[in-house]
Amino acid sequence: MNELRKKEIWFITGSQHLYGPDVLRQVEADSAEIVGSLNSSMMVSQKIVFRPVLTTPESIRETCLEANSTGICIGLIVWMHTFSPAKMWINGLRILDKPFLHFHTQLNRDIPWNSIDMDFMNLNQSAHGDREFGFIAARMRLGRKVVVGHYRDNEAVKRIAVWIRAAAAYDDALNMKIARFGDNMRDVAVTEGNKVSAQIKMGYSVYGYGMGDLVKSVNEVPEEDIRRLLEEYSSEYRMTREVASSESLREAARIEAGMESFLLDGGFRAFTTTFEDLHGLKQLPGIAVQRLMARGYGFGAEGDWKTAALVRSVKIMADGMKGGTSFMEDYTYHFDPAGMRVLGAHMLEVCPTIAEDKPQVEVHQLSIGGKEDPARLVFKTAPGKGINATVIDLGNRFRMIVNDVRVVKCPDMPLLPVASVLWEPEPCLRTGAAAWILAGGAHHTAFSTAVDAEYLEDFAGMQDIEFIRIDEKCELRSLKNELRWNEVYYHFSNGIR
Repeated sequence: MNELRKKEIWFITGSQHLYGPDVLRQVEADSAEIVGSLNSSMMVSQKIVFRPVLTTPESIRETCLEANSTGICIGLIVWMHTFSPAKMWINGLRILDKPFLHFHTQLNRDIPWNSIDMDFMNLNQSAHGDREFGFIAARMRLGRKVVVGHYRDNEAVKRIAVWIRAAAAYDDALNMKIARFGDNMRDVAVTEGNKVSAQIKMGYSVYGYGMGDLVKSVNEVPEEDIRRLLEEYSSEYRMTREVASSESLREAARIEAGMESFLLDGGFRAFTTTFEDLHGLKQLPGIAVQRLMARGYGFGAEGDWKTAALVRSVKIMADGMKGGTSFMEDYTYHFDPAGMRVLGAHMLEVCPTIAEDKPQVEVHQLSIGGKEDPARLVFKTAPGKGINATVIDLGNRFRMIVNDVRVVKCPDMPLLPVASVLWEPEPCLRTGAAAWILAGGAHHTAFSTAVDAEYLEDFAGMQDIEFIRIDEKCELRSLKNELRWNEVYYHFSNGIR
């Protein structure tokens, strides 16, 4: 993730030579002022770089070509300071393959009522210059985010900052390699998907490996690596002396070191496992998966590579932010009319970045998989806002579904030693779960208390996939209509592929 902090967002300003050199010098100074202000915000995660003002079709095309060819640029912020005739932008926008945000702003917050004259009007034309640019983007059917507001307004800066984090995740996804240890859980439908279509549409590639490849890496782990991890466990988590000295924890450390070595050597950013294929491993990877997720890897259980990729992308968006992100599963319901809730958990694999308190290392029998007792981190998640997100393959397109949730305090469950979250789906369990099922949402999700639905909406827009949000305003009749209309839209817009 440190490499992502070196990536840049380019700030592109449009104008023309009609106004003369003095005005263009002022346009450049004003643009540099806005860039400096944005870079001073703690919300902005990437460096925003001011680029020379663009005034000709040739300079626009050259800038777009340069943005495409350099790996350091992950997106463009575009602003028409003065009136920039939009036909100048056609050839550049035709070839641009980086995401862009249209910032509809101006240098002055207020109109200077007593001094405003035609010179001022000529220099401050974004009110209609941006509309000219907006038309050509709409005419060319280009996906983009539009942010309106003064550049010092926190709400406008926040929306730009969200988009920048989504752009970083999009850049990461374009070259994401996912290691799939074993295959999909047998007879499960929603975790399957077309890997070729996913690589064409979303960029990442899935590599399948037999368990023997992973087991070889695990068996070759040096003793000093195991001792180092056991020391980390003792310092970072709570545990009994019996657990600390157990062979189960020692074996868990061996699996973690072997997995990480395999992932690092292959340049992987996400991975999957399945309890139906553990041949050669003594236990289901529990604490290993949890800790690897905490270090930024995406994960999906039962071969669910789509969720593994999504978890990784959300972690990129949330890097350095308060809260955490984890692989998750809706496990069981609490149907009490006084407060209907969902218990989220998994067998073992929930990321400790969402833990409220210091996790406890425990070793218990797992009544699935037929292996030795695995070690795992046990904890609960703090109350607050969160989201659940999933990506499904509908055959003719990918659909992202996001449900806003309210995390609530989870009661003690002494006989269920797993990491867990208790939440109330928006707008309520009855409607939220029904909407999720109508949309075809998976039982596996990327759960986050760090980002909200806007991040995922921007990210889905960059990937050009369908986006469905289930929030406090969700109404089933309207959702059904939205799904029907989307079906028609994608049928015609995709054409023959």
